[in-house]
Amino acid sequence: MTDERGSQPQQAGASAPAAAPAAGQPGPGPYHPPQAYAAPAGPGAPRGAAEAGAKRKPRTPVRTTPRTRKARLRVAKADPWSVMKVSFLLSIALGVCTIVAAAVLWMVMDAMGVFSTVGGTISEATGSNESNGFDLQSFLSLPRVLIFTSVIAVIDVVLATALATLGAFIYNLSAGFVGGVELTLAEDE
Repeated sequence: MTDERGSQPQQAGASAPAAAPAAGQPGPGPYHPPQAYAAPAGPGAPRGAAEAGAKRKPRTPVRTTPRTRKARLRVAKADPWSVMKVSFLLSIALGVCTIVAAAVLWMVMDAMGVFSTVGGTISEATGSNESNGFDLQSFLSLPRVLIFTSVIAVIDVVLATALATLGAFIYNLSAGFVGGVELTLAEDE
């Protein structure tokens, strides 16, 4: 690209003389801006590259240790609908784990003979000559234990979901006054 500043047409009625070139610059002709870095030389170098002996110095690394980026964030609001959905799913998972754990615990205790031993002791203590006493094995049968545990799990699901949603509403109210919880997140590079 050439800049021919001296050969620009003058507007009609303008009587200003053409600007004289600055000291150290050539007169009319193509303009070549100063180069910040010498152009690379060698095969594949563009035409008009600087002399082949000029090389760029490699950059020295400024920082040798990895930099840790940190960001301070503030939890300003918790969406109650999303809190309710997440707490519902987590409480269902906790309820299923409770039922499975109760069934496994009952089977292990039955295999160890805990119910028969404790049941025999309770029968002797509560029994008389006419009756056999309290039958612990029939009272704590596996179906009864699973039904009781299922009822507890359903109540837990309802209560945990309701309390988490209520907690989100209360958090939003308190965050409006004090600004919310501030977190500092760090990333190692």
